[in-house]
Amino acid sequence: MSVEKLKNGATLVGTMLRLTKNSAVALVAKNAGLDFIMPDMEHSTYNFETLAAIARVARLSGVECFVRVSELSKSYVSGALDAGVTGVMVPMIETVEQAEKLVNWSKFMPIGGRGFGGVGDHSQFKAAKALDFMPEANKKVLTIAQIETALAIENIEKIAAVEGIDALLVGPNDLSNSLGVPGELFSDINLNAIRRTAKAAKDNGKVFGLHGPDKMTEMLIEENVGLTLIMSNHDVGLLQSGMAELVKKYKR
Repeated sequence: MSVEKLKNGATLVGTMLRLTKNSAVALVAKNAGLDFIMPDMEHSTYNFETLAAIARVARLSGVECFVRVSELSKSYVSGALDAGVTGVMVPMIETVEQAEKLVNWSKFMPIGGRGFGGVGDHSQFKAAKALDFMPEANKKVLTIAQIETALAIENIEKIAAVEGIDALLVGPNDLSNSLGVPGELFSDINLNAIRRTAKAAKDNGKVFGLHGPDKMTEMLIEENVGLTLIMSNHDVGLLQSGMAELVKKYKR
């Protein structure tokens, strides 16, 4: 499982989905060599039925399917996992209390309190015994706190220390807005907050991730801050750039 490899230091590369609802997108991602895809329920129109269909094909093809849900709630976090995704990211996690709720709804006991449904997409519709299934599921599920506010940066060391949080992933656009430098992604204020997040992740044995411009991703890799969960672009951007290449190449 790529999630377990990630937790042990491997690098995963993927992209976000905001448009594509055909589950074959998981096969396209696999054929392209991506490690994961992440349907975005915060800024798109995905529902649980579509999410489950994509996650089902992803599991069968060997690609991780993570999801960004729209808010911190039991119905979204636990519901997405029961739909078969292998990781859940909640936007704008800002406090220890929020991080603990995320863990409680994404991890089974003894780490959290996620409700156990014995048969479903999460178990590939095999009847699962709780004592066997829950410990393995806790290893294979990636619980991601998205860091994108000034308050989150204030609390970042405490958030990173919460047991069951596996990854801190920075959203640099909203972070810059919250820090009072909107759109200035490469300002010292924004970059220093991102570096502080990376350090907090490293100090607590957590994965550090980023969904930002390629220039920023490349810079942080060069700085060796421990960036191993890399999300670049989204399906809309990839389609547009491919189409733009055709225009550039042939339109006169």
